[in-house]
Amino acid sequence: MRTSSVRRTALAASAAALAVLVTACGGSGDDQDKADEGKGKAAPTASSAAPAKALTAAELEKAALAQADVKSGKVATQLPPTDDIAVEKVETKDAACLPLAHAQAGVAQGEPAASVKRSWTGDPVKPSADAKPEDALLAALDTEKMLINLASYDGDGAERAVKGLVTAAEKCAGGFKATVVGEPLEVAKVATGDAPDGGDEGAAVTLTVAADEGVKAPAKIVVVRKGSTVATFSAVNLASMATGKDFEVPADVVAAQAGKLG
Repeated sequence: MRTSSVRRTALAASAAALAVLVTACGGSGDDQDKADEGKGKAAPTASSAAPAKALTAAELEKAALAQADVKSGKVATQLPPTDDIAVEKVETKDAACLPLAHAQAGVAQGEPAASVKRSWTGDPVKPSADAKPEDALLAALDTEKMLINLASYDGDGAERAVKGLVTAAEKCAGGFKATVVGEPLEVAKVATGDAPDGGDEGAAVTLTVAADEGVKAPAKIVVVRKGSTVATFSAVNLASMATGKDFEVPADVVAAQAGKLG
């Protein structure tokens, strides 16, 4: 993710032009640190049930989020190259942190039997008529975008995928450096939050990304496992990338996708 260019563009260009610059990126500021202190652990609440059979690519396509499943925003079934990132294009200086970089980039963990990708972009907010140009631009950018990856695994692969992400969040709490499609990504801190409802287990992680002009901007990762399938959500807000303010992951979209997994 190009955090510095996103921030500069967000303060200087039109909202229409910025629409094409949305990519997978993220972080959280100091205010989020205090909020995270009162939250529960992100450790998965594992189910004792035997792992289900891995879904095929065709079955994952049927289970993936569709436009009819959400009340707002736009679901994309074909991702542009900027969002459809290949696993080999994601690298970290510390191998222990690679699961976090993969999740942030919308890449499946480990070696899934099959995987599919979707994205969801929220409806833009209409600025007030008397808003200053810069405020109007930030208001227009104040919407979330999520990359969604559905991956199915053989055996206990799904459980290991979730565990690997949680372990990475614990080991890399002090931050890490990554390269995504040749672009540097510096994460200053990793914090865990309350695991989402609706699955056999799950996790929630916030990355604090070092952006331009000293801004620390939030990116959120949410993971839900149902049986042998893991749904990973990588969420960003372009206005937050410019201001560093926190934002909420659209819980209704996460619930809609989790509900389709059975």
